[in-house]
Amino acid sequence: MTSENQPKAGHRDTPTSTEFREFMASGWATDDRSPTPRAEVADHAARRREAVSRQFPGERLVIPGGGLKVRSNDTDHTFRPHTAFAHLSGMGAHADPDSALVLDPRPEGGHHAVLYFRPPAPRDTEEFYTDSRYGEFWVGYRPTIADIESQLGLTARHIDSLAADLAKDDAAARLRVVRAADPQLAELVDTTRAQAGTSLSGPQQQEADEELARHLSGLRIVKDEWEVGEMRKAIAATHEGFEAIIATLPEAVRKGRGERWVEGIFGLYARHAGNGIGYESICASGDHANTIHWTKNTGEVRDGDLILIDAGIEIDSLFTADITRTLPVTGRFTDVQRKVYDAVYEAQQAGLAAVKPGNKFSDIHAAANEVVARRLHEWGLLPEGVTLEQTLAPEHGGWHRRWMVHGTSHHLGMDVHDCQLLLRKDYMDAELKPGMILTVEPGLYFKADDLLAPEEFRGIGVRIEDDVLVTEDGYENLSAAMPRSSHEVEEWIARVSGAAGDRGDVQ
Repeated sequence: MTSENQPKAGHRDTPTSTEFREFMASGWATDDRSPTPRAEVADHAARRREAVSRQFPGERLVIPGGGLKVRSNDTDHTFRPHTAFAHLSGMGAHADPDSALVLDPRPEGGHHAVLYFRPPAPRDTEEFYTDSRYGEFWVGYRPTIADIESQLGLTARHIDSLAADLAKDDAAARLRVVRAADPQLAELVDTTRAQAGTSLSGPQQQEADEELARHLSGLRIVKDEWEVGEMRKAIAATHEGFEAIIATLPEAVRKGRGERWVEGIFGLYARHAGNGIGYESICASGDHANTIHWTKNTGEVRDGDLILIDAGIEIDSLFTADITRTLPVTGRFTDVQRKVYDAVYEAQQAGLAAVKPGNKFSDIHAAANEVVARRLHEWGLLPEGVTLEQTLAPEHGGWHRRWMVHGTSHHLGMDVHDCQLLLRKDYMDAELKPGMILTVEPGLYFKADDLLAPEEFRGIGVRIEDDVLVTEDGYENLSAAMPRSSHEVEEWIARVSGAAGDRGDVQ
């Protein structure tokens, strides 16, 4: 190689001699670990893939796991696989970046599932100790092809063979891909389709890909028994995280920067009990509770405030809880705080009562919304002359929504806002069915600078959110163990704080 073709040295480049390479390749114990045993989720994932296969006969389907995302310069965010990939492969928190699941059509019908990924390199290769993205010296042990096949019950192949496999036979012209999961892999699919002479135009291909992504999103809308069990685990872990917050509220006040403290306590429990937080925690004290998505968590926690905590733990299977409790920092609501809180509780009770098979998803919001509007009307907050019926009118009403601008419910599962790619007719206007899991979360928000709100209400924000399973004859509140009414919340805080004091957890 001539000097002008030599790669430029970087500030972190280190010389690699033949002697060093030979030394690094030697002296390692034989890896005699048995392949990973079959995972409990493998059979459930196989049934999901069969359902997808029936929907797209004869087509080659590509579901990428996604890649790493840069946080800053040469550091990456923690990897979390794309939900459709995790749902269909069975891989959860331990999935590796740059993997892909392909459902390959069989001539006799159905599909053959193949998981493409990068297995660990042999220890006599430079990748083992020089590759900071994949090398075992840098990122630790990664599963082998035998591990994946044993654990998930599907075929596993090296990612380097993916491009050739996508282009083989006439199915190359009948490719679909979940585009948003991995734009680079989507480009490969586009190139492969074009070279294979697909009959679809560019817009038609995009539409076909969107149809696949939408179907995979909707595939999660009704949970099976195993998935419901995973949700119970996530909710139980989240319950423990909330109690840890309650136990340390006095510390959050004493130390200062209290919202950060609360966020950190919950994050500790999330990492210990599961994969981590299911979404950015909202730890909003005082007027910050009136910013619906307050995730900065940079404020103080003060005696006399309410603190709104919207948080959920994502367990290793990637199912997440999503629960909100609004707590009086000193353990007791003031009369005004209780008045607002009890109105929200009443609205949530109405929303919960609307959760039953045959009702529409939108009926939940309508029921909770009616209570919110009625209370605001009784308190005299609506413009003079506006009736309850007028503010609830869908086209020309809505004055009450100034103080509750968000919807009351969303589906929940492996994504905190699950099944979001569905069309309105299949989401908001769809009938509730047993096995669906959703939230019920009305609120009331009176910003400190809201001159149309009573002065005594300003700075008070309340939301109550629970995770609910639709059953054959109604619903089960999966988070019912976490107290909700104002008196129960006060008793909960007293009990947890007392127990923490007895243990010496709070100084």
